Amino acid sequence: MDYTNEITSYFSSLRKTIEALPISDINEVINILEDARESGKSVFVMGNGGSAATSSHFVCDFNKGLSDASKKRYKFICLNDNIPSLMAYANDISYEAIFVEQLKNYFNIGDIVIGISGSGNSKNVLNAIEYANNNAGVTIGITGFNGGQLKKLAKCNINIPINDMQITEDLHLSLDHCIMKILSSYE
Repeated sequence: MDYTNEITSYFSSLRKTIEALPISDINEVINILEDARESGKSVFVMGNGGSAATSSHFVCDFNKGLSDASKKRYKFICLNDNIPSLMAYANDISYEAIFVEQLKNYFNIGDIVIGISGSGNSKNVLNAIEYANNNAGVTIGITGFNGGQLKKLAKCNINIPINDMQITEDLHLSLDHCIMKILSSYE
């Protein structure tokens, strides 16, 4: 079977979406993250499904990839990586509380909380963003589609302007690499 048309269509959509990315919003996030590093603030990141994988990737790239040669290191913490804690909170409280309950243990005023959600409507992510907003945190949403509730709730948002989860997730990971590469050139 020949899938040439489908392949061409996918990458055409990806290219068009890249051209529509909100550059000023990406720049704002880069500045927030660099300020966090300079001031020693923690950066908490979380998501569900593919966004959970992207959250873990952010932590690896910033804690290891950007911090090796730095005098000041990034302090990224992925809220979806400790499976036993997630399951305990989900079982004993609710799945909607799995991220906010962890923030209650570790969050300090001025820390950054990043929620990654393709739809922008993951209740567990929204609860954590709301907690950070109510406790003098800096919140960032990384979304797709129309941004959902996360786009409205986060103080800063990078929205991937397409109604396609796979392209949204492709570009969420590309944002990680873009930001990492830019910041690594200023080390």
